[in-house]
Amino acid sequence: MRLTVFPWLGREFVEIAAEGKPGLDPGQAVRELLARFDGELRRWGLSLDNTVRSRLWGRDRAARDAGSRERVAVLSGAARSASSSFILPSHFDSEANVALDLLAMRPSSQAATKTLREYDPPIVPLRYLVYEGAAFLSGVTWEHGSLGEQLDNILPRIDGSLTDAGTSWRKAVRMSCFLHVSQPLDALTTLLSERLGADMPSAVDYGLVEGYSAPGKLIEIEVTAAL
Repeated sequence: MRLTVFPWLGREFVEIAAEGKPGLDPGQAVRELLARFDGELRRWGLSLDNTVRSRLWGRDRAARDAGSRERVAVLSGAARSASSSFILPSHFDSEANVALDLLAMRPSSQAATKTLREYDPPIVPLRYLVYEGAAFLSGVTWEHGSLGEQLDNILPRIDGSLTDAGTSWRKAVRMSCFLHVSQPLDALTTLLSERLGADMPSAVDYGLVEGYSAPGKLIEIEVTAAL
């Protein structure tokens, strides 16, 4: 397990990442991981209720799907948060079949609460949450067409969520792009530059993955923005 504490957006954040225990089925592994994460967070005066974002990594589709179902069950209610999930066998150093990254924010007071916005109709990922002056969007994807066509569906939806949350692309503090291994990174950077122009966030990171929640997807994009 790796735990990092750092300041960001005027708040303190705790980031935890770990692989599940080898030998456990994906659902059991995710539940055990989140129990360990909760224990670590409580050492810092926090809990899973302070989660703002989680990423799930599966060794294969079966692991991703089963792990995702268990994550939804555990990170519910006050612990509900922005989320994403990926298939990437090379992510693992052990024989585990799932891994988790979790980001928690220390609120300014115990009275601080999350504002949660679901999709209409609701789907597994939260649309976005607003917490302590920041908006955290779940990963946004589309399963049809070329990379450019998928971006033409994804980016306007992100824009709509940012607007509804009371912010904008100009206030985005990080954009994380998870590109399918079949796609060239330079093509993605060119397409994003063409479509976002001056609205391109100053902090952008890229990763390569082998799969998402459904076949056909070529890119998943997470955005965090200040209000």
